[in-house]
Amino acid sequence: MDVASEPLAPDEVETPHEHPAGLAHHFDSFEQQRQSASFGMWLFLATEFLFFGTLFMAYTIYRVLYPVAFRAASRTLDVRLGTINTAVLICSSLTMALAVREAQKGKRRSVAAFLFGTILLGSVFLGIKGVEYHHKFVEHYIPGPNFKFEGADPVHAQMFFNLYFMMTGLHGLHMIIGIGLMCWLIVLALRGRFTTENHDFVEGFGLYWHFVDIVWIFLFPLLYLVGRHGV
Repeated sequence: MDVASEPLAPDEVETPHEHPAGLAHHFDSFEQQRQSASFGMWLFLATEFLFFGTLFMAYTIYRVLYPVAFRAASRTLDVRLGTINTAVLICSSLTMALAVREAQKGKRRSVAAFLFGTILLGSVFLGIKGVEYHHKFVEHYIPGPNFKFEGADPVHAQMFFNLYFMMTGLHGLHMIIGIGLMCWLIVLALRGRFTTENHDFVEGFGLYWHFVDIVWIFLFPLLYLVGRHGV
């Protein structure tokens, strides 16, 4: 009888290597999974930089071409509300960074708490932005057939508001998506999904949220401050 065809004894049977919970089957370790997730997020953010960069370039070009109209339109924005929103987002970056740190320590309740704090701050930002949008609606600064502008060059002032609503609206949409994802992360955190070895979801989302904050850091001076006091 061929030896190779003989059945193996129970203690000689090879069992497949069992992956730890949370480790995808195509990764050999949590570190490899984390590096892959981080690379994927940075790749995604690169496309987002290109997307928002195009809008920033369009705004800059039109501001150079029509400085009087853009300066007059910019003066209608509420710098006080914009400044408050900037402070709110900076604080949300802090709470997000603390959530990532707590996830690295495997402290699920602390992760959930800091994520919830980030959601609150993000909601405050969106609420204030909604107040600003309401003011523009009442003042008839919404681009379209009912647009009215008493300042210089109303045609190109409307272009300013087109870009304003497009850029801040897309930024707000990214924040709404982020808040939805944080709700999901809170559920995962409370279920004990994140450990000292497996916390790449929180780290990856942290990069996304910081990117959203950075976009606003550029939007605020560009829309509210640059050239506001020029002649």
